[in-house]
Amino acid sequence: MTAPHHATGVHTVIGVDAGSANLKEADHLIHRLMDQLALPPGTLACSHLIRTAPRHRTAISLALPDPATADAIWDRLVVLLAGPDQPTTAAALSDRAYGPPEAAFSAAQAASEHSRKQGGRAVVYPGVQHMTGTVTVAEVLTGTAIDRITVLGTPPDDPRGPDGSVRVTTRDHVRPEWRDEQLVLTLTPAPRGMLAPFEVPNPTPCCADHS
Repeated sequence: MTAPHHATGVHTVIGVDAGSANLKEADHLIHRLMDQLALPPGTLACSHLIRTAPRHRTAISLALPDPATADAIWDRLVVLLAGPDQPTTAAALSDRAYGPPEAAFSAAQAASEHSRKQGGRAVVYPGVQHMTGTVTVAEVLTGTAIDRITVLGTPPDDPRGPDGSVRVTTRDHVRPEWRDEQLVLTLTPAPRGMLAPFEVPNPTPCCADHS
């Protein structure tokens, strides 16, 4: 699938740190900002584990289709963060930063990691709306921004991956990750010869309402 995620860069990725303590909170933040900022189709949003002192946190990144769109979303985000209920949230876009310095640094780390496509767990991405119920491996690769599928227990650098006809029970929770400039989905064997995402939906049940 040809999608805007191939054109992301430092000038199109916004990082946000709202002090999310875990993946559940980060996923909820992503979906909330998707609504509040009216983010456009093609937005690719990821969560990032930030392991810098004095505490670990989970920041998010929003990759927009082009620099002009990123600038417009940045302006809306700054207005939103200026509200009285957002005192500890920070954001970063390229050389711009807003909010408490420590959180702004974490936000910049998330944006940089996503820009380089070297890390980040994708929560919203082109085609994610189709990842419900049971689909085939071929449908995952042709209908979404996911570039590659790997299966636990097989060589990670195997270019073939599973056969396209193999069924995937999505559990309505498909979270690929950036690795070496590719969006990679890790699957694990499931009953009846099917495959399933390695990450189970239990950590983030709140986001079922946003899917």
